[in-house]
Amino acid sequence: MLWRYEITGADTITLHFGERIDVALVTRIQHASTLLREQLGPRLLDLVPSYTTLLLRYDLLTDDLASLLADVKTALTALPEPLYAGEPSSGNSARDQQADIIEIPVFYDVSVGPDLDSIAARAGLSVDEVIACHCGATYNVFAIGFAPGFAYLGEVPRELAAPRLDTPRAKVPPGAVGIADTQTAIYPLASPGGWNLIGRTPLQMFDPDRERPSLLDAGQRVRFRAIGRDEYLELGGRLDDLPWGTAEGQKTARKQTESRDLVSSEPETRDLKNGDRQ
Repeated sequence: MLWRYEITGADTITLHFGERIDVALVTRIQHASTLLREQLGPRLLDLVPSYTTLLLRYDLLTDDLASLLADVKTALTALPEPLYAGEPSSGNSARDQQADIIEIPVFYDVSVGPDLDSIAARAGLSVDEVIACHCGATYNVFAIGFAPGFAYLGEVPRELAAPRLDTPRAKVPPGAVGIADTQTAIYPLASPGGWNLIGRTPLQMFDPDRERPSLLDAGQRVRFRAIGRDEYLELGGRLDDLPWGTAEGQKTARKQTESRDLVSSEPETRDLKNGDRQ
């Protein structure tokens, strides 16, 4: 495997495997991460895979860079040949590959996904078509970042791609499913965010008390499954913490705004029609 290393901190090195985001590259990095964890064990305090890199953190008190790099090189040389060409290393059957896919239930609705209508309008699709399109793809976890457990998934079908919001929201609730450019993601924690929100999952994407805090890891594959409001609530989903209020509240606010605009414009319009002089 072709790679190069860069010293990126007092106790970290970053392995570079390529320059462009590629599904095969993400798969190779994930396998490299697994192999290094298995062969170097406690010598590596942390491994952080990303789009094209793998960051390694080691203990300066018990290890040295030259020795570590030598063993990293030996471990990566031991990777089976198919991985060099980006071919699957496991899952010899479609059934094996299907078993590796993580299913995420999502309640697609404007009450929890206030940008669902705008995504549909932009794509020239109905809301139901947007939902079917988003659920019909299989996504690769490219990287974990921005916030603990925040998984960047790609790529969305071309018609659903949309730029980030011009003005990010001050607060996005946990579980919100969004689209930005060609990627989709799930907010694991309440945080600011500028992604187009189309739904919400009841699953807890990040829990520091779990053995594996993040539900998703780089290299995994994901599919979304549409669920209704009742199932969403049964699975633990919330509707009482929405910073933008309920869908009904949004609709009422829009009507009130439209009514105020109409009333405020009527005197001016009447004057113009009647030719009143002031």
